[in-house]
Amino acid sequence: MASPKRTSKGTNRQDVDAVADDVARLYPSIYLLLHRRSGSASERLTPQSQALLLHLTFSGPLTVSEMARHLGRAQSVVSETVDALERRGLLARIRDERDRRRTLVWLTPEAQSLLTRMGEVLDRERVAAALREMSSDERRALVDGLASLVRGAEQARRRKEPES
Repeated sequence: MASPKRTSKGTNRQDVDAVADDVARLYPSIYLLLHRRSGSASERLTPQSQALLLHLTFSGPLTVSEMARHLGRAQSVVSETVDALERRGLLARIRDERDRRRTLVWLTPEAQSLLTRMGEVLDRERVAAALREMSSDERRALVDGLASLVRGAEQARRRKEPES
């Protein structure tokens, strides 16, 4: 009888495959039960508004005409979008310190907070409610296990990356 294959960490390959199957089977339920739903109506953005805010996070403050050029949109369309986002408290117009004739558009703290929430995969309140149903030891084991899974994934990715 052939012995089971061992992995680099000395664990039984069949055991690793069984645990991988369990994680893959459980993940859809975790996602469906705990994922962040779209925010309230006041948080929802049109695709154009979201693209504009995200672009600003990468570019830094821009004028309306610079944004129009970057986004490949008419200046009037970008201007209307900026006006709407400004009314919602998500954008502010600021004077360019280097050239006082230029007005830049930048994200307000509210916009930055909204973009952070939009980038979250899991709903913190749903996760907290689930964690309250677990013992302290179970919570610690969960965090330790997830941290180990992330470390293992990072190590596996580094092993597969070609050397430069």
